[in-house]
Amino acid sequence: MKNLYILFLFSLFASSFAQATADYAAIDSQMALIPVNSSVNTTAIANYIDSHFKNETDKVRASFYWTASSISYDVANMFAIDFSTSTQEKIEGTLKSKKGVCIHYAEVFNDINSKMGIQSYVIDGYTKKEGKVGDLAHAWNAVQIDNKWYVFDPTWGSGYVNKGKFFKKLNNSYFKVDPVKMIVSHIPFDYLWQFLNYPVTNAEFYAGKTQINKVKKYFDFENEIAKYVSLSETDQLFEAAERIQKNGLKNGMIAERYQGKKEQLGNLRNNISIEKLNAIVSEMNEAVVLLNDFIYYRNNKFKPSFPDAEISRMIQLPKEKLKKCLDDIYKVGSVVEENEAQVAAMKKNISNAAAQAEEHLEFVESYLSKSKLVRKTMFSKSSWFGIPLN
Repeated sequence: MKNLYILFLFSLFASSFAQATADYAAIDSQMALIPVNSSVNTTAIANYIDSHFKNETDKVRASFYWTASSISYDVANMFAIDFSTSTQEKIEGTLKSKKGVCIHYAEVFNDINSKMGIQSYVIDGYTKKEGKVGDLAHAWNAVQIDNKWYVFDPTWGSGYVNKGKFFKKLNNSYFKVDPVKMIVSHIPFDYLWQFLNYPVTNAEFYAGKTQINKVKKYFDFENEIAKYVSLSETDQLFEAAERIQKNGLKNGMIAERYQGKKEQLGNLRNNISIEKLNAIVSEMNEAVVLLNDFIYYRNNKFKPSFPDAEISRMIQLPKEKLKKCLDDIYKVGSVVEENEAQVAAMKKNISNAAAQAEEHLEFVESYLSKSKLVRKTMFSKSSWFGIPLN
C-alpha cells in the first residue's frame, strides 16, 4: 500500500517579533561546547543536555539552541523533499548533513526532547507574516514544560532567507511562546494543537481575528489531548480529520491535509483488515486440516477405533474453528475495492466448509447415539472428499 506523506515547507523572514528578554547565554554557551561525538545522534545530544542541565526549561532551551544553531535551512532542496523517508531517516539525514527544511528541524527538536522524557509534539499547519497568509505548509513544535504548553519554531528561530540565501541568526522570538501569541502567525491544521480553550477558525486566522473569544463554546484541550493520546491510531486519524474539516477547509493546504488524513485512515483500516484476514486464513487452514483428517477417518469407517469422546472431539474442533472464522470475517470491516472479490470468495469457502463440518457433526451425533451393532451399518459405500486449503 502506498504510504502517505504531507509536504512541510515554510517561509523564513528577515523581520520578526521583538526578541525574548530571558537570558539564556549560559545555556547557549554550554551547548556551543558540545563535543562532536555527543552530537552524532539525538540520544547523545539528549544525554549531554541531561548531564549539564536540571530543570525542564533549561533542557528545552538547550535542545532548541542546538537545533536552531546547528542546522542550516536547505534552500536548494526546499521543493525536493523525499517523501518516502521515515521520521528516523529524516533525523539521521539531518544530523549528518546539518541541513534541512522545517520538518527536519521539528523532528530533530522533538526527538531530543522526547529522549529527555519531556512531552513534545510536531505540529503541522500554515503561517501568516505581515498580514499575508503563506501558501506553503509548515511544521513546528509544542512542548509541555512544568505542566504548561508552549509553542516553538526552531526553523524560524534559526535565521532567515533573503534573495534565495539562508542567513543563520538565532531568533529567540520563537522559543517558548505562549499559544495565545503564536496563533497570530502559526495556525495548526488540527485545532487540537492550538492549545487554546477557544480555538481560532481558519476564517478568523485569515481575517486576523485571533483574540480570545469567550462567546465560543469552551474547548478543554488538556482533556482532549489526554483522550487523543489514549486512542488507537485509527481513532486518532478519524478525530483529527473531523476537527480539520470542522475548522473550515479555507485553502488548498488544509484540504490536502484533510484528504491526506482520510486516505491515511483508509489505508490503515485496510491494512488492519488485511492482518485480520490473514489471521482468519491461517485459522481456517488449521480447521480444514482437522476436518480433512476427520473425513479420512470417516471414510475409513472410524478405524482404528477411538473412544466416543475422541471421535466427537475430532469433528467438534474444526466445526468450532470454522464457526469462529465465519463470525470473524464478517467483523473485518471495509477493505479496498481490489480485495473485495477475494474476501467474498473467502466467505463462501468458509461457509461451505462450515456446512460440511455441520453435516459430519450430525452424522457423529447420530452414530454415537446408536448401539455398536447399528453403528456398523451406518457407513455408506460412497466416500467423502477432502477440502482444499485456502
